[in-house]
Amino acid sequence: MAKIITEHLKYRYPLTKKLALNDISFTINPGEFIGIIGENNAGKSTLCQAIVGIIPHFYKGAYGGRVLIDNQEIACQSISDTCHTAGIVFQNPFNQVTGSKLTVYEEIAFGLENLGLPRKEMINRIDYSLNLLDIYSYRNRNPFDLSGGQMQRMAIASIIAMQPKIIILDEPTSQLDPQGSEEVFRAVQNLSHNGITIIMVEHKMEKIAAYSDRVMLLHNGSIVAFDSPQKIFSRDDLSNYGVIEPEFTRICKQLQLKDKNTGLYPVTLSETKKAIKSIYNGGFNCAND
Repeated sequence: MAKIITEHLKYRYPLTKKLALNDISFTINPGEFIGIIGENNAGKSTLCQAIVGIIPHFYKGAYGGRVLIDNQEIACQSISDTCHTAGIVFQNPFNQVTGSKLTVYEEIAFGLENLGLPRKEMINRIDYSLNLLDIYSYRNRNPFDLSGGQMQRMAIASIIAMQPKIIILDEPTSQLDPQGSEEVFRAVQNLSHNGITIIMVEHKMEKIAAYSDRVMLLHNGSIVAFDSPQKIFSRDDLSNYGVIEPEFTRICKQLQLKDKNTGLYPVTLSETKKAIKSIYNGGFNCAND
């Protein structure tokens, strides 16, 4: 399990004047599920790429500050070294499919072959990742015959097989239908339950609220807030940052249904049900009280 620390991280893309990341500092503890939200061009994808070392190793630009994983500075390591600790899944699974393999099994084996692992170790890792993501039955299919959700799970499996301590998912469900999205979220939940640190950029606020331990709100390359889903989605100024709270939170805000002690609104269906029941026990405030 790995601890992530960023210290005054700054980055500007080549031939631009505006900072894509502006003095970013935070700590993510081992095993946390972190959701990252914000409008387009807030810096979400750039931050993900900086954590795994794509920035500054691939995208050069102007880079300052530090990203550390287990006290190792990412900018001082090669991407091949970092991939043993942190892996990234992009929003389009086609970007991660090699196109050179005939089966799902061979596709997942590709990265392990490059590591030069013994055959038995490779088989154990591939079988584990396929079973964890519930796609073992697809192992002999052509990757391009899979549905969007299945292909995204295959992309995640190829990262899991590398046994990273951290998995970053950059809008992994943006191009998927509801069924495919649900498949991916169930898979990510399994990873989180198995102790892997998860960082997910996502526009589906209901999912972020339900799965995240903490949520980071970005705007113009800076952190606006980094706190529990309840505290983030209870803010009154989310629309200023291009964010719409989960549906259940919107309903509770309209009803002024919030916890008397914390002043926070429910963010999930289960929390909303508890809040409604608690009205009769004096645990919540309501506009109609």
